[in-house]
Amino acid sequence: MNFRPLLLVIGLFTSMFGLMMLLPAIIDLLADNDDWTVFFASSFTTVFFGAVMMVSGWGSQAPLRVREAFLLVAIIWTAMPLFGSLPFMFSAENTSFTDAYFEAMSGITTTGSTIIVGLDITAPGILLWRGILQWMGGIGILVMAISISPMLQIGGMQLFRMEFTDNVDGAAPRIAEISASITLIYISLTFLCFLAYLFFGMDLFDAVVHALTTVATGGMANHDQSIGYFNSPAIEYVGVVFMILASMPFLLYAQYMKGNRWALFRDTQVRWFLSTLLTFIIIMSIYQYNQGNTDLEKIIRFSAFNVTSIMTGTGYATLDYTLWGVFASVFFFFIMFIGGCAGSTSCGIKIFRFQVIFQNLKVHIAQMLHPNGVFIPRYNGHKIDGKISASVMGFFVVFLFAFGAIALILSLLGLDDITAISGAASAIANVGPGLGPIIGPAGNYAPLPDAAKWVLSASMLLGRLEIFTLLVLLTPKFWKY
Repeated sequence: MNFRPLLLVIGLFTSMFGLMMLLPAIIDLLADNDDWTVFFASSFTTVFFGAVMMVSGWGSQAPLRVREAFLLVAIIWTAMPLFGSLPFMFSAENTSFTDAYFEAMSGITTTGSTIIVGLDITAPGILLWRGILQWMGGIGILVMAISISPMLQIGGMQLFRMEFTDNVDGAAPRIAEISASITLIYISLTFLCFLAYLFFGMDLFDAVVHALTTVATGGMANHDQSIGYFNSPAIEYVGVVFMILASMPFLLYAQYMKGNRWALFRDTQVRWFLSTLLTFIIIMSIYQYNQGNTDLEKIIRFSAFNVTSIMTGTGYATLDYTLWGVFASVFFFFIMFIGGCAGSTSCGIKIFRFQVIFQNLKVHIAQMLHPNGVFIPRYNGHKIDGKISASVMGFFVVFLFAFGAIALILSLLGLDDITAISGAASAIANVGPGLGPIIGPAGNYAPLPDAAKWVLSASMLLGRLEIFTLLVLLTPKFWKY
């Protein structure tokens, strides 16, 4: 194991992370809030440690191998919340280390669960820092998915990058070029979302923070009532549009920018995602109508916003949808596992894995009916390799096992059934709100015991890194030279 290139990359990430803390420091300074000193000190500390690691790894020319890539991803996504927790602990919030790490982990994994009570009176620096954490987590997972995940072969992401590289001028573009294009698109979407929120009634600060957390599909809001605080249909529609855009494959946006105008429309994953989302919105709209709600515009808006928010893993809320009845609670519980498209900021299982499972199931049924026939599972016209099918099936099995294990551990820690099960689902799918009066859309994670918060923090990281990235570190063979 060559640690010098690891130290160099981790130090670079840490230093950049520390510099981002200067933004909330400036906001608090302008607002005459004493927390600016906390952010400045946290920034200095983080940049110092990052610089030390960079110097330690400087000059290394060794390439990054698969084993080192696994360790790199795990360390970065574990260390960033550690440094990110500093402002929560030493600011006016004065949270414990457990609560601070939980909040930072929830932010960097774009989960959106929170322990902060009284967001409406929270200092602007802390609110902005939460938004920055989610925004950095969103771009971080995109770059990782494109540059590292295919090499690690976790869950079949290599299939999606193959689909992209086969359609860009007939040659695979370099990783640096892809990452630069993705970053530009991500920033552009964030800016457009900011302008839309600003135009339809948010003030400047709210528009900035909510744009950061919408495009990251993170869902951390500046108010206890989430998006419902604004009581604005226009703002809710803007949220729906940008949650959907952020849940689409950013690689296809890059194709579009390179001149392939039909890239998004021809992609089967996009069509599956949009048709699934539309079907769920229709189902929830019909249910609301049957419950006695006759205002058609409100029915469509409430259904579209909350279904999109939960399915994409954003976690915003306009109201407590668990009050709509038992069916609504069960419905939202199941759709939180789905997620958006591969190569997006969205979380969950992701649509393309359902496509791979469906294709293999269709082939299996066809072979049962026609034993001598030859049937090949395909994704966007490409043959699905057996290794990819195996990795997707493995992901499904491990995902469900992990969910069950987390729910069992939470119940052993004293949580009630609804809180334990929905909390486990919300954490591993990186959604944010769970179900029930404690952690539901109108609740908060603050009342949970510290042990449960640590379990949920680990679960959020496990879900965001798609499980195998962390599990492989636990195998003895990984550490053998």
